Amino acid sequence: MVGLIPLFAVTTIEPALLVQLPEFRVRMEWFLAHRPDLAALVSRWQEPGLGKRRMLALCRGQRMKRVLRRMLDEAEFLSAYGVRALSRAHLAQPYRFHVNGDTLEVRYLPGESDSGLFGGNSNWRGPIWFPVNYLLIEALQQFHHYYGDDFLVEHPTGSGQLHTLRQIADDLAQRLIGIFRRGADGRRPVFGDHAVFQHDPHWRDALLFYEYFHGDTGRGVGASHQTGWTGLVAKLIQQQGEWQTREPSRTKEE
Repeated sequence: MVGLIPLFAVTTIEPALLVQLPEFRVRMEWFLAHRPDLAALVSRWQEPGLGKRRMLALCRGQRMKRVLRRMLDEAEFLSAYGVRALSRAHLAQPYRFHVNGDTLEVRYLPGESDSGLFGGNSNWRGPIWFPVNYLLIEALQQFHHYYGDDFLVEHPTGSGQLHTLRQIADDLAQRLIGIFRRGADGRRPVFGDHAVFQHDPHWRDALLFYEYFHGDTGRGVGASHQTGWTGLVAKLIQQQGEWQTREPSRTKEE
């Protein structure tokens, strides 16, 4: 997930806002002119995008596509239920660090932690966490505000289907919402194999907002009342309800 965090650093600025904040524009242009070392880190400020918006971001378009190629790969970060905290590739190929005669290993672990670190119930080595997924969705929306519908990315990686960044953001939101949605089999992924919550009519609609979720099955893990961030699913549902229109995807050949 650390490799995906640079995507968070993005914002778009409407032309009208720049008119209302002339001092901000002057200061920004001063930095671009007098601090090229800093200006080189910021993409697209001087080049207007869709709707003449300006963008401040760490990732340029092509660099972002390289990051998304890994993030949207179902064999790596992309799960049926969101974006994993660690690539699934590390299940077969764990990262090993050798120091002072010891070997330290980081392996893909989609559910509960196998160590007592951070209390033993906090695992960032594979599960799905709502806070970072939500920030990824917001970042993709911001990039879409600037690049528009002509900027297409293959999603999922290897599928041959090209989508706008807005469509990809919507799909990630739907995957997260799907953790709580009852499937055709009548089961909610969030409840895993818990028979009472899956089938008992008194409990099956009593949703729990777990701390994080299994990277392969969507099962809730950790604290079960983590509404402080898992409650973000309500915002995603609201947003999806407001955005009813969907555009068709394109194939690579198109």
